[in-house]
Amino acid sequence: MKTNCETKDITVGVVGLGLMGTSFIATLLMAGHKVVAIAPLPEDLIVAPGRIYNHLVQCEKSGLLSIPPSNYLSQLAITEDYLLLYSCQLVVECVIEKSEIKRLVYEKIEKTVNKTTVIATNTSAIPITVLQKYLVEPDRFLGIHWAEPSYFTRFLEITCGANTAEIYSNWVYELSYSWDKEPTLLRKDIRGFVTNRLMYAVYREGLSLVKNGQATLEDIDKSFRYDVGSWITLMGIFRRMDYLGLENFALIFEALFPHLSNNQEVPDLMEKMVDINAKGIKNLSGLYTYTSEESLKWEEAFAAFNEEIFKLAASYPVEKGVENVTIKS
Repeated sequence: MKTNCETKDITVGVVGLGLMGTSFIATLLMAGHKVVAIAPLPEDLIVAPGRIYNHLVQCEKSGLLSIPPSNYLSQLAITEDYLLLYSCQLVVECVIEKSEIKRLVYEKIEKTVNKTTVIATNTSAIPITVLQKYLVEPDRFLGIHWAEPSYFTRFLEITCGANTAEIYSNWVYELSYSWDKEPTLLRKDIRGFVTNRLMYAVYREGLSLVKNGQATLEDIDKSFRYDVGSWITLMGIFRRMDYLGLENFALIFEALFPHLSNNQEVPDLMEKMVDINAKGIKNLSGLYTYTSEESLKWEEAFAAFNEEIFKLAASYPVEKGVENVTIKS
């Protein structure tokens, strides 16, 4: 495969036009790609164009666009016809997290595309190796997990399945720098990939502290906002250890690890949230309570923060390749 193509020479297909799909379509258009967007649901044909345009307008207001938003749309085709994927060098699936639905989507994609077209999934939960089994050519299948909104986040997880060929994962890894990402490349498929494994370990410990009456949700959120949040964008967690000095960490591990939660059950508080159909700011019911006005303010604040942190992270560059994650057996 060519690894030095300009983005204008690479057509990318996206199947699934919900919140995530339309978000990274905007990112791909901004990077210079032609995009074929497949709408699995008829209503997506109506809703998706407005969503994508609004994403681009938001990027224009933030100074990220070099041309008007409407000009990018000339590089976009939105359709229900999978046959239009024939020209794509990369196709990203972004449909509901149900394996059977994904399997049907992969069948339709493989019937259309070239044998060397890379097929990817945006899943954050289903192992790549499991989904890989649904493909006739599993070596060209991998995971590309974006953060939301993709145009204001530098996060990207590229995950290989057991049968993914390095030529494809390396190609996507190099290509993703043209999307303004700082990618990680996980060469061995593990449950939850990198980010979810780390975050859910934190969730488990935090909810254990709450259950045992040792801290409140507010206490834990404050510790992350005002401690972790003050340095993590700059240096991550392991550079932070180097910055602080490593001499005491082994002693702390030895003293603290036996006291951390290793519970394998869903926390009681999460069970309660499911029982009451809590969806946080989306239905004003969650771990915290909200009014409609507060919900809107959180949406607006998060959008503004994403824009600011995107620019801030770019002002402290890290050498390309440092974040490449390799797990050896």
